[in-house]
Amino acid sequence: MKHTAISQILKMEPSLHEVTVKGWVRSFRSNRFIAVNDGSTIHNLQCVIDFSTFDEEVLKQITTGAAIEVTGQLVESQGQGQSVEIQASSVRVLGTADPEEVKLTILSPKRHTLEKLREQAHLRVRTNTFGAVMRLRSKLAFAVHQYFQNNGFYYMNAPIITGSDAEGAGEMFKVTAMDLKNTKKTEDGKVDFSEDFFEKETNLTVSGQLEAETYAMGLGKVYTFGPTFRAENSNTSRHLAEFWMIEPEIAFCDLHGNMDLAEDFIKYVVKYALDNCQDDLEFLENRLLDEEKSKPQAERSEMTLRDKLSFIVDNNFKRVSYTEAIDILKRSKPNQKKKFKYIIEEWGADLQSEHERYLVEKHFKCPVILFDYPATIKAFYMRLNDDGKTVRAMDVLFPGIGEIVGGSQREERYDVLKEKMKAMDISEEELYWYLDLRKFGTCVHSGFGLGFERLVQFVTGMGNIRDVIPYPRTPGNAAF
Repeated sequence: MKHTAISQILKMEPSLHEVTVKGWVRSFRSNRFIAVNDGSTIHNLQCVIDFSTFDEEVLKQITTGAAIEVTGQLVESQGQGQSVEIQASSVRVLGTADPEEVKLTILSPKRHTLEKLREQAHLRVRTNTFGAVMRLRSKLAFAVHQYFQNNGFYYMNAPIITGSDAEGAGEMFKVTAMDLKNTKKTEDGKVDFSEDFFEKETNLTVSGQLEAETYAMGLGKVYTFGPTFRAENSNTSRHLAEFWMIEPEIAFCDLHGNMDLAEDFIKYVVKYALDNCQDDLEFLENRLLDEEKSKPQAERSEMTLRDKLSFIVDNNFKRVSYTEAIDILKRSKPNQKKKFKYIIEEWGADLQSEHERYLVEKHFKCPVILFDYPATIKAFYMRLNDDGKTVRAMDVLFPGIGEIVGGSQREERYDVLKEKMKAMDISEEELYWYLDLRKFGTCVHSGFGLGFERLVQFVTGMGNIRDVIPYPRTPGNAAF
């Protein structure tokens, strides 16, 4: 039988026609009122039954977590909190849920910590919080594609298995089909990868950027949106071993155009969430307000969640050079009073999250784009400035997050790129194809990477990045 999503039913007027819904029982009160949710909205639909007309065995099976089908007339609700409800003429239990087992899970009515919810990640999407977060994640992903498609970009799929390390960081997951207990070795005792599936050493990608650059040089404007992997042993609220990256690459575009694109893109997707996810944002905003009641006044947010999102959309991002930022940080009270964990002493320091958040949250009080970083702390592919010591790099910094975007104008000069690769001990042989781009119609080009989970984290207000991806992969955790 066809059924209607609860999100649609809640927009309908009362009708003499019958409707059918399918979903999961959130509660069953007084053998009369069933709260049903099907995942299409944060809101439950109340279904009212006359228990005297229903089989007692069926009523016993209508328990929290059970999957049911309800058919009945949509009438004006007599209770508070909803405009319509279903006067049920039939209820069919599609899948039972043992009440005793439900008590041991996060489906039980009592409130659970986020840590407890992570332990039952296969069930947590049925809670209001994670239903809201994952619906928002889905809408944001749609907005990402919509923005780029509307602006003339082509979607390209960068390889997930690769022989190159785009960042030169070396923190990669190795890929092999060899028997790890019986690997062949070369004469110098190293693993002989010529015997492996790809006949060379390969790994899971840390970025699709280099491959995207090759396609920008043929299609003009491209973007990737796919999984990337970092084997960093970072047990923090900001890091994942597996996450999704959005990486546009644009030919004939310098750093200023790159900064314009990043700002316009972020504003678009945040506004899309504000325009299309009001119910879920309202729920998450109220959740945050409840959480903050237990905090001292000084630690509470100055703006509500939706006000914070509107602030991003309505205000220009402040653009500041790295050199200016270092001067601000050196003179700041936290630095002078040694409150920073990492004290800023001289130009050339690699900024940490605490420094980025100070600039955004305390000094400028708005999103910040830092640009022209020291070459020594940035990747080999970033264009060297005329001063010989800085590169055309840029990072977008957000409140509560720190860096949300990292990008640069790419080094388009063959000889300069070759020298940089040599200085950083990056194999020309492995990346011959990347150098080739500079030999066949080179041009100014730029791009950036945005960690999708950090964007979702900002929009939902969730404090831990593990709570904005369905199944987080972190050190020691590959469950589910």
